[in-house]
Amino acid sequence: MRVRPISTDVLVEELADLLTSRESDSYLRVAFDGAPAAGPGELADALVGPLRARGRPAMRIDTADFLRPASLRLEFGRNDPDSYYQGWFDEAGLAREVLDPAGPGGSGRVLARLWDATADRAARESYTELSAGTILLVSGPLLLGGGLAFDVTVHLEMSAAALLRRTPAEDAWTLPAFSRYAEEVGPASFADVVLRVDDPRRPAMVLERS
Repeated sequence: MRVRPISTDVLVEELADLLTSRESDSYLRVAFDGAPAAGPGELADALVGPLRARGRPAMRIDTADFLRPASLRLEFGRNDPDSYYQGWFDEAGLAREVLDPAGPGGSGRVLARLWDATADRAARESYTELSAGTILLVSGPLLLGGGLAFDVTVHLEMSAAALLRRTPAEDAWTLPAFSRYAEEVGPASFADVVLRVDDPRRPAMVLERS
């Protein structure tokens, strides 16, 4: 593997340049895929300001707001890694309410939050009409390989040892899901941008895989 170490500040600026180089008269759907320990949401958050400074509207979407109801999500218990892998997130809802409306020929009318997991009910969120050129920054785990329509994909990769070390003990039950994801989907083999974040404070951009 050939990598280029990069500071977080420079990484954010380079990603902002990459995303704003795309057509400005259409929406852009960007995935930030990675385990919570890798910080995909933090990276997506950091891009909002730089994108707006470059004249592009930006909207944040987190898959934590697109969970399935607890009755479905927790059918096999609260700590079942297979449920986390296959049935935790409402991918159909994310596609219907965000990705499809922001895609070619879409209405441009999106719902930023679908489900309130704390109350276990639909979030009382209003629809948003996207401005022309809006860049949607969608973050969460296990986002790739399932047919969701993204225009740009960023995968934050961690070694198994780093993921184990940086995942809180109470969330260690999710680790088999990420191992399965790496083996069955292999997101690092096809994502547009792959970042090695064994230490999220010292990222490296993967340039070539052996």
